[in-house]
Amino acid sequence: MITARNNPFSSDCILHLRYRLSIGDWARLQATLAGRHGRGALVGPKGSGKTTLLEDLGRRLCRDGLRVTLIRLSTEFPRLPGSYNPAFFKSLDRRDAVLLDGAEQLSLSQWLRFRWQTRRAEILVVTTHRTGRLPVLHECTTSPALLGDLVASLGQSLDPAEAVALHTRHRGNIREALRELYDRYAQQSLRTAFIEDVARRAGPAASSRAG
Repeated sequence: MITARNNPFSSDCILHLRYRLSIGDWARLQATLAGRHGRGALVGPKGSGKTTLLEDLGRRLCRDGLRVTLIRLSTEFPRLPGSYNPAFFKSLDRRDAVLLDGAEQLSLSQWLRFRWQTRRAEILVVTTHRTGRLPVLHECTTSPALLGDLVASLGQSLDPAEAVALHTRHRGNIREALRELYDRYAQQSLRTAFIEDVARRAGPAASSRAG
C-alpha cells in the first residue's frame, strides 16, 4: 500500500538529515562563537540548512551543560510567543543559550529590544537570510553535489545532471528540491501501482479467454 511514510523523501525521512559539518568545522564554529562573546548568526538563503544547523548546535550546547531555549519565528508566526515575557528574560543568566530561528521576522526596533533582553544569556545565536543582525558565525550554502549526497543518504540515486537542474530550478533551496522529489516519487509509485493493478485484473480474464 502506498503511503506518505513509504516515500523516501517524506518529512519523517528528511528530518533525519543533518547539516554536514566535520568535527574540525564544529570546533572552529564553537571557537569562533566563544571569541565573539557567545554572539553570532547563521546566515544563508531559504532551504540552505540554517535551522538544522541551529538545532544541532543546540544539542551540543545542551551536552556542554547549558540551558538551551530555541525560539522559532516564521512568516506565519512572526511574533515572540507569550511565554517569552519579561519574567523569562529576567531569568536568563550565564547558564543559558538562546537560539532564535528567523531573526529577520523582527523589525529593527524589536530586534534591538530582543538583543538587549537576552544580554544576560551566555550565548545568543540566530538564523537570518542576510548579514547585519549579529557577526556571521557560519554561512550556509548549497550545491548540486550536496543535493546528490543528501539523496544518496536517503537510499536513492540522483543523476548529477538532474541534481544540477533541480538545484538551479529551486535556486539552491534544498528543501524545495527534496519536496519536488517527494512528489515525483509519489506520482511514480501511483503509476506503478496502477499498472500492476491493471495487470492483475487482466490476468484472470486473459487466462479465461485462452481456455
